[in-house]
Amino acid sequence: MNDTTTTSPITSRHHPVIAALRRLHRRRERDRTGRFIAEGEDLLEAADAAGWVALERLCAAGSGLPGRSVAPDVLDWASTLGSGTRAAAIYEQRHGAPTGPLCVYLHQVGDPGNVGAVLRSALAFGASSVALGPRCADPFGPKAVRASMGAIFTVAVAQATGVDALPGRKVALVPGAGRALAGPASGPTTILLGAERTGLPDALLSAADEIRHIPTAAASDSLNVAMAATVALYELGPGRGTSAAAADRRMARP
Repeated sequence: MNDTTTTSPITSRHHPVIAALRRLHRRRERDRTGRFIAEGEDLLEAADAAGWVALERLCAAGSGLPGRSVAPDVLDWASTLGSGTRAAAIYEQRHGAPTGPLCVYLHQVGDPGNVGAVLRSALAFGASSVALGPRCADPFGPKAVRASMGAIFTVAVAQATGVDALPGRKVALVPGAGRALAGPASGPTTILLGAERTGLPDALLSAADEIRHIPTAAASDSLNVAMAATVALYELGPGRGTSAAAADRRMARP
């Protein structure tokens, strides 16, 4: 990694580092190399805080940011952001195993924004991992990485081939089915969530230990998968009982 601003910035779109950055826009290249890109100062700071070391770190010439200096128009051209960026980096992907005590499993969730948002909520509410089943969006794609707001560098991302590999009790969320979701979880738990249109397949529902739903004021399925995951993580998360008790104590104060 080169993390020192150079005096001679990269000025060509054909430079090998710029070409590598552009190729990583495509999932096929990310899968082939096991690498991904993050863009923006906040994301790179989150990676630094989590101890990730960039394979290559780039910054806009004159920005004063750490990294290999690149002419701003060239870095903007290589960016996935419509507005361009002042900082970008290439990292090695990291895949772990599904771990507890709280895990989220996503099945056929194809929107990368939703996958990234689930990672963000998992970090906020103390989940240990997010496991991805078949036909899920790439968690290391640019849109998912941005939506995670840096959680991609902290929450373990796992590939799951079946429910047997998922930790603890399996709680499937199905609109209007089973009992209302209530927490916190009493032990290791995996929350099962399906795509908004198709939901969870019968095989996963049969393998679940419980089927629950999130009660809503309107008699409709109005929560997208990321919102449903956020509510479930809040309800079942390890801090739920503590935070609720603390809130009750604050409300009771004169």
